[in-house]
Amino acid sequence: MTESEKKSFKSGFVVLVGRSNVGKSTLLNTLVGTKIAATSFRAQMTRNEIHGVMNMPGTDLHPGGQAIFIDTPGVFKDKKNPLTAKLTNKVKTILEQEIDVVIYVVDPSREVGDEERASFGMIRHLNIPKILVINKSDLPKNEKEHLPEYESWAKDFDACFQLSAINASHIQPLREKVIELLPEGEQLYTDGQLTNIDNYFWMAEIIREKIFSVFEKEVPYSMAVEVDNVEDKPDVMVISARILTNEERYKKIIIGRGGLKIKEIGKMARRELEQAINKKIYLELEVEVDPHWVERI
Repeated sequence: MTESEKKSFKSGFVVLVGRSNVGKSTLLNTLVGTKIAATSFRAQMTRNEIHGVMNMPGTDLHPGGQAIFIDTPGVFKDKKNPLTAKLTNKVKTILEQEIDVVIYVVDPSREVGDEERASFGMIRHLNIPKILVINKSDLPKNEKEHLPEYESWAKDFDACFQLSAINASHIQPLREKVIELLPEGEQLYTDGQLTNIDNYFWMAEIIREKIFSVFEKEVPYSMAVEVDNVEDKPDVMVISARILTNEERYKKIIIGRGGLKIKEIGKMARRELEQAINKKIYLELEVEVDPHWVERI
């Protein structure tokens, strides 16, 4: 990188914030251009500080840059749930770090209530550029009945975008605005590195996502996946993983009668892993009861 390129190059950290199920993880994946964070129509999928790296070459109209997106757990008001309390504290901790831009994501199909106001209150005082993203623009007009309420919030932000993260529509203007708002700086992640998470964590996230795809409300959010070993053989990759839950009754549900449910989870996870890695996968899945696993996150 030449001296003139360094001067015009932008870089920094961008935090995605919002309440549960507004599409933050989907937006992260879309901005980066590949699947990094697990997504689900159920709340509280994100539990760790996941970085997604977006590199943008410079043009005559826009400077080049590198944005490090940080996904955060959804803000979910349930004080009695120890997992929810821990995840909310994680959001607060991330917002206390040195960040350069905040992207606040909302869902126009959901009304502005106490939970949304609490989420907004976490970022409103921050003296850094803030972008409002009104997600799910692909929804029919009659399903976006709360859109005017969110549009009225635009005055509190440096920019406002309506887009569909899942369909990747109207994403490029947001990318350009993020780079514009970042300070001048150097490249933070090397070329080709798209995230801070290792393969073990990424594989565990894929498996966890498939559990919630198979089950609706039968299993709780107090459930995790740990990948114990990955053996990369010439013709197949062997992955050994454990599904952790806090009660014996949930173990029986996850396994299913005759092992049908865990086989379905394994089939779905294996299919996605094979597409991503471009190699045959042999997935060994077990279910373990550990009432204290939440304490370790």
